[in-house]
Formats: sequence, C-alpha cells, structure tokens
Amino acid sequence: MTLVVVTTSPRVAPGLLSGRAWAVLGSGRVLTGSGDHPLLPYLAEEDIPVEVVTPDPVALARESLDTTIVWLAAQDGDEPFMRAVGRAALDMPEPPVIELVPGSYDLPGARFVDMVAVMDRLRRDCPWDARQTHESLVPYLLEEAYEVLETIEEGDHAALREELGDLLFQVVFHARLAQERSEEDGGFDVDDVVQELVDKLVRRHPHVFAGTVVDGAEEVNANWDAIKAAERAAKGRESSLDGVPMGQPALSLVLGLQSRAERAGAPDTLSRAVGQGIGRELFDLVRRARAAGLDPEAELRAAARDYRDRVRTWEQSAKPGDNA
Repeated sequence: MTLVVVTTSPRVAPGLLSGRAWAVLGSGRVLTGSGDHPLLPYLAEEDIPVEVVTPDPVALARESLDTTIVWLAAQDGDEPFMRAVGRAALDMPEPPVIELVPGSYDLPGARFVDMVAVMDRLRRDCPWDARQTHESLVPYLLEEAYEVLETIEEGDHAALREELGDLLFQVVFHARLAQERSEEDGGFDVDDVVQELVDKLVRRHPHVFAGTVVDGAEEVNANWDAIKAAERAAKGRESSLDGVPMGQPALSLVLGLQSRAERAGAPDTLSRAVGQGIGRELFDLVRRARAAGLDPEAELRAAARDYRDRVRTWEQSAKPGDNA
C-alpha cells in the first residue's frame, strides 16, 4: 500500500491547505508525532481523526504495507524521521510506496515572517534589545547602510547577502519599536511599513500598474518627478527641496539639492553664487561632476580606496627587513 506524507509551512495559516492535501487527509488513517501541530484543530472541525504517536520509522513503514497511512509531518518537515522511514522501507522485501504531498508551501518573501517572529522574541527576552530606542539605534542603521555600500563597491556579492540582512534587521527593529506606541502617538507595525511602500511603488509606476504608456526611461523619470511633486503638495510641502535629508554626507547632500533644484527650474546663477572659499569650490565640483554624469560621492570614495591601497602597499614595502 502507500505511505502519504503531508507537509505544511509554518509561514502559512494552518487552515489553508491544498485541495490534494485535504483529500488525502480524509482518505486514510492519519498519524502524527506532533501533539501540538497547529493543523489539528482544523482537522477536528472536519471530523478527521488524527492519532498522535511516538515516531517509529520501522513500525510506520510496516503499517504502510497493509493499508494507506497518512503521516502529518511536523512543520519542520520531520526530515530526519522521514529519512529513517525511507531506510526502513528499503530493507523490506516489498517496500511501500511513499508519496509526498505539500499541503502548504512558502511563497517568495515568506521568510520575512520568521524575521518578525525573531524580532518579537528579541524585544521581549533580550535585555539589550529590550532597552533600545529609535535614537539609540541610529548609529547602527548608518553603520549597516555603509557596510552594504562597501560590499557593493568591493564587488563582494557573498558579503552583500549578509549585510543586506543586517540592514533589514534595522528596519524591522524600528518598526517593532513603533508597534509599541499607540496609534494616536504615531504607532505602526511592519505591515504598515510594507503596505505604505507597496502603495508608493504602485502609485509612482503607473506605466507598470495603471496602463500609462511611456517612451523610455527619461519619461519614467519625468512622471516620477511629477508624481512626487503632487505628493509633496498633498502633504503641504511647498519647496521642491523638502524631503532632501540634510543629515546625509555633504557631497551627497549637495548633489541631491542641486538635482532637485534643477528639475524645479531654478536658475543656474543660484548655484554659482553659493558660499565662499573651499566650500564654494567643493559645491562647484559637485556641479561639474553632475554635468559630466558622475556621482561626486562615489568618485571621492573611489579616490579614497585608491589612496588606502597605495598606503597599504607603501606600508608593506617600508617594513624593516623587506629589502634584505
């Protein structure tokens, strides 16, 4: 006969199963080794009895020879146990047929649920995480963002995966802190953050989501600017420069201000009359970099990396005994 193994995902609501899984669960004797399996109450509602047993791979394989047995796997998949069942079946003269039926499975992004659960646990049970605030986390947010930047500049794609995770943790952490405030005090949760992002992306990409016809990337940028201008007006922001974060590094700040002002139609004479001394020269260098299609922050960072490498080479060559 047959042993049917039904697996489920802990990231999907337990009552949501495939039609095939529901059919299988109602077709034979159902066993599980997980007395706390979250699917059990839903099976009871459907009058599907489930026997909670001590996992015994040999006994399970033998029972499957005479009848159809449905094994409801734990949400971790029961992989070690199922491998033992497979080995026991192969030792039999006529092994039973073993069929795997995914009752539910992860969609892309489902692992984000794990991150939210871990964050909740850390906030409750870790003394360090429990005492953090938005303000205390600011240095870590900046540090993680710069570490992501460094891996990109170095072309270290393996490290990029880890650093993006560290940066994502900061986003989830701030959302968890906000969740503890009342709605009147500006509280929100991570779902609110994601929903606002999704709404914004859909709103700013009408050529993708609303059938707007565009002729290339330049028209996409023009539409983006127009939509952002409308959003600023709706929020009561009068200046095209509203929303440019003044706390960012100076070169990036100047680049952002100049770009926004140019798109708003500000006369070039304003940028040429800014400041004095070295500050004015640096401001003008940013303008020249923009005119050449360059990112001044990236250019200076590239020069800094080159200088770092040259100093390291000099240090190695200057070590005592190297010329012996």
